[in-house]
Amino acid sequence: MSTAEFHGYVGVQSRGLIALPASVRERLHLNEPGTQLEVTERPDGVVELRAAVPVPADQAWFWTERWQQREREVDEHVSAGRVASFANGDAFLESLDAVESEQ
Repeated sequence: MSTAEFHGYVGVQSRGLIALPASVRERLHLNEPGTQLEVTERPDGVVELRAAVPVPADQAWFWTERWQQREREVDEHVSAGRVASFANGDAFLESLDAVESEQ
């Protein structure tokens, strides 16, 4: 049994264009001109479409595998409670002073 939000048929128009149903475009926020979809052709003949958000060139570093691995490490530290947060810069500096005075 499929858990798909939508199942139906769309026609391929001239130049290979397809029109997605309005309900799908609205639900996936694909209504803006220029919105991009990732297209994957699987070996079993299935064509998958995924909504894609283009990344500005000056932010591409964030999406590199090396950086994402570091983000996952930070998430693990946060989940394990190995981080502290502060209301403001002064509170942070006070915590550093407290650590220094303990040593």
